[in-house]
Amino acid sequence: ANGYDLVVMGVLGLGAVKNSLIGSVCERVMRRIDRDLIIVKKEETTGKYLVAIDGSPNSFAGLMSAIALAKVNNIEVEAVAAFDPDYHYTAFKSIESVLSEEAGKVFKFKEQEKLHEEIIDKGLAKIYQDHLNTAADLAKEKGVEIKTTLLSGKPFKEILKYVEKEPPALLFMGRVGFHAAPGLDIGSNTENCIRLVPCNIMVASGEVK
Repeated sequence: ANGYDLVVMGVLGLGAVKNSLIGSVCERVMRRIDRDLIIVKKEETTGKYLVAIDGSPNSFAGLMSAIALAKVNNIEVEAVAAFDPDYHYTAFKSIESVLSEEAGKVFKFKEQEKLHEEIIDKGLAKIYQDHLNTAADLAKEKGVEIKTTLLSGKPFKEILKYVEKEPPALLFMGRVGFHAAPGLDIGSNTENCIRLVPCNIMVASGEVK
């Protein structure tokens, strides 16, 4: 309420219960705050800054924060984007399971599935690669060269695997994603990552369009 730009707090408090992923105070602040928030899980950190990009204004705001801090601390920045082809496969299998044999012939399910594999998946990959290219261009405008990596799979799971493989000093994510409904307090991928990643995480509430 006092006009601060950034809040920093520990993921667990003094009353932490064994195996808790996030404390009740931290969770309430996470959901209600309208400022950038850093949630601390590790006291000592090394490594790069990792930014999750999904094309949303919040995710690009996270990128700008990462770049600003990286320039001060001389730390490498990497942007990752994950697209989820599994949803579309699941949808096709659900359609197939309820179609009669005659309806299946009309629908031309096999041909549709092949079209999906050849066009939709490649199209999704291109969209998210474009988001990464935009991130690289924005960083270059600020005088920073960043690495970009495209991942395939459920976003929070792919980010979690990537973080566990190459632990960053800080993970940056937007508060909500590209398809967020109006008034949503926090996106599902961000919430899952806050609970599950072993590194410190910054949640960006600003927007860069």
